[in-house]
Amino acid sequence: MMIEDSENPGGMTPSQLVRTEAAALEALAVRLDGVMAAAFDRAVELVVRCGEGRGRVVVTGMGKSGIIAQKIAATLSSTGSPALFLHPAEAVHGDLGVLMPGDVVVALSASGETEEILRLLATLKRKGDALISFCCDSGSTLALASDVVLDVGVEREACGMNLAPTASTTAMLALGDALAIAVSLRKGFRAEDFADLHPGGKLGKKLALVRDLMHSGDAVPVVGTATVMTDVIYEMSRKKLGLTTVQEDGRLLGVISDGDLRRLLEREGGAALGLTAGEAMNASPRTITASELAARALAELEEKKITSLIVVDGKKHVEGVLHLHDLWGMELI
Repeated sequence: MMIEDSENPGGMTPSQLVRTEAAALEALAVRLDGVMAAAFDRAVELVVRCGEGRGRVVVTGMGKSGIIAQKIAATLSSTGSPALFLHPAEAVHGDLGVLMPGDVVVALSASGETEEILRLLATLKRKGDALISFCCDSGSTLALASDVVLDVGVEREACGMNLAPTASTTAMLALGDALAIAVSLRKGFRAEDFADLHPGGKLGKKLALVRDLMHSGDAVPVVGTATVMTDVIYEMSRKKLGLTTVQEDGRLLGVISDGDLRRLLEREGGAALGLTAGEAMNASPRTITASELAARALAELEEKKITSLIVVDGKKHVEGVLHLHDLWGMELI
């Protein structure tokens, strides 16, 4: 199959188009490991520093580069670096008001001569903390005005006329992802932090915390150490979690599960009903904290081949019970 259109006269196969963009990414990776390594590290440092000072990352670009800039801003925000997109054409009509002292500006322009961005340079340099540019031409006006220049130059665009922004915008996108992730790693951004920023959809479900799914309050089965087994069985049946906690003043002492009860009856027969919860309980139950990721709880349940975890705080006070069925309901498996 040949691609025949105004941007690809003479035809280029889809695989050739993809390989052209792949070659651009490979060249970018080589530069990041070599001549551009110091500049990239400096860009990461500037973004981290602005965040420590409560500044933001303002990403700008025009046309196709502007679309990539919007995605980079979104990726930065979702990985712990507050960011926003500034449309350069709208900026000169009042939107520059969003720029605050301490902000870092990331400007995308393949040529480095985008008129709408060049008109902003004086204000960007005056109001912002630093200017980072993604350019194909290190000698361009934008590059020369920048504190850090990151080279997104490509050997050719993936179109027959070598004009339509394709390979260059792919390189910009990959470089923006690399910057966002490098910054998040430098900041120590954790899976728990990612979960806080992604509460919706399937991703949010996979990143849910134990506290979001656990049974708590009156739903938690509770007996004391002196509770007789008939009452233990009643509490287990009433709360329908397949176990009961054994507590004293809210502190976990042990658990009795359906399996514990079955094994007890097999071993003791009818005499088991004469025991107390304190005599029958498992004094070393599996526990987890409410702030753990539900996905980690699932891994624990599967590894230990159990169905529930008791949720406790640092002093072993019971906060809830997490059941395997709760994780199934959240599409974690």
